[in-house]
Amino acid sequence: MQQDPLDLYAALHTAPEPPLLAQLTRETHLQTLMPRMSSGHVQGRFLSLLSHLMRPRRVLEIGTFCGYATLCLGEGLANNGLIHTIEIDPEKESRIRRYVAAAGLTERVQLHIGAALDVLPGLVDEVWDLVFIDADKRNNDAYFEAVIEQVRPGGLLVVDNVLWSGKVLPDHAVKTGDKDTPLVRAFNDKMARDARVEPVFLPLRDGLLLLRKK
Repeated sequence: MQQDPLDLYAALHTAPEPPLLAQLTRETHLQTLMPRMSSGHVQGRFLSLLSHLMRPRRVLEIGTFCGYATLCLGEGLANNGLIHTIEIDPEKESRIRRYVAAAGLTERVQLHIGAALDVLPGLVDEVWDLVFIDADKRNNDAYFEAVIEQVRPGGLLVVDNVLWSGKVLPDHAVKTGDKDTPLVRAFNDKMARDARVEPVFLPLRDGLLLLRKK
């Protein structure tokens, strides 16, 4: 499939994809059914930039997939920083751990296998500097509400796929049986008026919603 010219231009004017991540990208495309779920080059460099700017001590990632974003977020961790990442599919565990080890992050990434809403109650003692939500979209609001009180003032939540391939736009007709699009729309609308956060909606890739906790 031909790459969109704007995406290609952005990639050419973004810091190069590190070799380990390029290897993970190739493996993901060869061995998984939905490789587009991986954050990819430009979005990955953006997540790395956020991590470097914030130097977070505690990061929460909801939805690990193959670990691409995990490695990007790990690049800017504080010296004593730790990432808790949650993946529902146990078949992904081996690849995630292999690449976390190759990145030298074994001691700094704690992988949890299971449904996020089941795992999160066991992490109630953490205070999050940075949260990346990239799991099943119909639960965006549930994940947000589950973690917002643990995010420090000034901390950042990043929610992926908020454009939902353009289906969130008002003139897009929702197909019968599409339960995700109305929920993504509702979450986006809620965040636009939620007094607890300051939102910035970025049309990067499939849409990133940045939420600074007040």
